[in-house]
Amino acid sequence: MMRVAGALLLSAALLHGQSTNRQSVIAELTELLSIPNVGTDRPNIARNARFLHQMLERHGMSAEVLETAGNPLVYGEKRVPGATRTVLFYIHYDGQPIDASRWKQPSAFTPVMRDARLEEGGKPIPDFTKLTKFPDNWRLYARSASDDKAPIAAFCAALDALGPKLPANIRVILDGEEEMGSRSLPAAIEKYKDKLPADLLVILDGPTHASGRPTLYFGARGGTGFDLTVYGSKFALHSGHYGNWIPNPAMRLAQLLASMKDDQGRTTIAGFYDDVPPLTDAQRKMLKSVPDDEPALLRLFGVARPDSVGESLQEALQYPSLNIHSMRSGDVGGVIPTEASAQIEMRLVKETTADALTEKVLAHIRKQGYQIVETEPDDAIRMQYPKIAMIKRRAGGGGVAWRTEPDSPEGIRVIASLQKAWNREPVSIRTMGGSVPAAPFIRTLGIPVVGLPIVNFDNNQHSDNENLRLGNLWTGAASIAALMR
Repeated sequence: MMRVAGALLLSAALLHGQSTNRQSVIAELTELLSIPNVGTDRPNIARNARFLHQMLERHGMSAEVLETAGNPLVYGEKRVPGATRTVLFYIHYDGQPIDASRWKQPSAFTPVMRDARLEEGGKPIPDFTKLTKFPDNWRLYARSASDDKAPIAAFCAALDALGPKLPANIRVILDGEEEMGSRSLPAAIEKYKDKLPADLLVILDGPTHASGRPTLYFGARGGTGFDLTVYGSKFALHSGHYGNWIPNPAMRLAQLLASMKDDQGRTTIAGFYDDVPPLTDAQRKMLKSVPDDEPALLRLFGVARPDSVGESLQEALQYPSLNIHSMRSGDVGGVIPTEASAQIEMRLVKETTADALTEKVLAHIRKQGYQIVETEPDDAIRMQYPKIAMIKRRAGGGGVAWRTEPDSPEGIRVIASLQKAWNREPVSIRTMGGSVPAAPFIRTLGIPVVGLPIVNFDNNQHSDNENLRLGNLWTGAASIAALMR
């Protein structure tokens, strides 16, 4: 356990493991995790919202469910007489869809406690909610155990720990659509903006740095993408009879995609990086201060050499990226397929926009000789153009990139708060690789934003066997309390 500075008057019972406090936190989190929370499951999303409404009230907040065009928001507020500052927190309660066959437990929504990480032979702990001791290295396995219901439990534990010593007004928004792109959030923020004014927005999402040190992030990538399909014959043809004569769309797709990057992983698309200004000396110093163990990460991932978009992992995250999520063509052997398709994804940084970056990619596709269409080509189009690519832009996506400069007044304040709480410098990340929906708050409310990730970095978020290391729950609550103060 990291040392806690005396200036942070947190509950010693919470941080040092008094059984009644930890047991109640674990029991409440387990009950919350037992409610399925895939965003398209509207009845269970409504169950989550009702539970969270009651949960916030149990922890001393006035709460209500705010209806949106999609899944509801849950809003809570705790006013402090005489407070001069207000801190708004954002957390989401929906989770990723489930592939039940890949989970090593009866259900992703039947939480299982293990005495170690599953991959290290962790054994299930029966009737764990009745226990009074919860070692830090135990793991709680369930969908959203880390992304993003654990931060809700830690937020409530921080409220309890501070109690009457809470010096600021606290507001919280719990989002039920984050894993679906938070499509209803921008309009909802505009609709309910009178409830949301604050001096600072703190986003509780994402993993801590692999070093285990308290972590802050000051920006996050956005995202956009499209589906790309190239065409061959109108129907599949025998590769023996027509190979070398009828073009193979799978081969053409492979060539087209390969033309988009060099062997160092940098895009060859004209102007792809041009909107990002050179990093300053201060920014480079900040990136180098992040204690990434890159050789260890490469060993963990089984990769001999990384791409060279930047000189380091942190520098690479300061640039937009182009990725292929999937490729598909043909179903049986011995034929030339009729078409081949790929899902293209781009990650944005603050200096780039989805439309501008997409147009640069489309210009590159045209440069390779393709006629771009937005619907299935008919016979006339097929006979007119030798190379055809259909583009379908995907709705939603990862949203808009954002950044609060770390040397801004609020950036300096939050860094100092965590440093005072833990008596050590936090890891400060300029741009997190994942996406979080900060942009609608910035646009409508005009407030600075920081991210406070609290869960373990090896939590399997978005995948099977998602988990939470319990020690992160307690230290996370302490870090949240530091920013509440």
